[in-house]
Amino acid sequence: MFTAHDILDIAIRLEENGEKTYREARRHTPDASLAALLTWMAQEEHNHARWFNRLKERLTEDEDSPLLAEFSRALAEDVVQGQSFSLQEVDLATIDTREKMIRTFIGFEGDTIAFYETLGSFIDDPVVAEQLGQIVAEERNHIAQLQRLLSSEPPSP
Repeated sequence: MFTAHDILDIAIRLEENGEKTYREARRHTPDASLAALLTWMAQEEHNHARWFNRLKERLTEDEDSPLLAEFSRALAEDVVQGQSFSLQEVDLATIDTREKMIRTFIGFEGDTIAFYETLGSFIDDPVVAEQLGQIVAEERNHIAQLQRLLSSEPPSP
């Protein structure tokens, strides 16, 4: 069973992986608009990781409640069903086009949203739920920005 700290560690890892991947991808793309978006997204992921770290620091041992046991079961079911929540690092060497890179990052953001929405359904604290909702909104904005770049890509010959 996952504890609250374990769950927050997963969220922190998601955000840190996102930040690292976006910074690395930025160095591998000659596309200025994509590079600027990746720089902005990396900073957003950094800020999200800091928020989850602060939340983790506020937790006490007795906050690992039965609610978390329920979340643990839901999380385990998702992992068993193949939802990895993008915990693996992206191998940029296997991404050979701008489109593949953008689609990879859209998938990464979608996995993150799925995790946070599952987590959010178990949060009772309205302030924490609202803050998590803001992070989900920011992740959705990342997808929207990536989709705009994808739709602006010139068609292949």
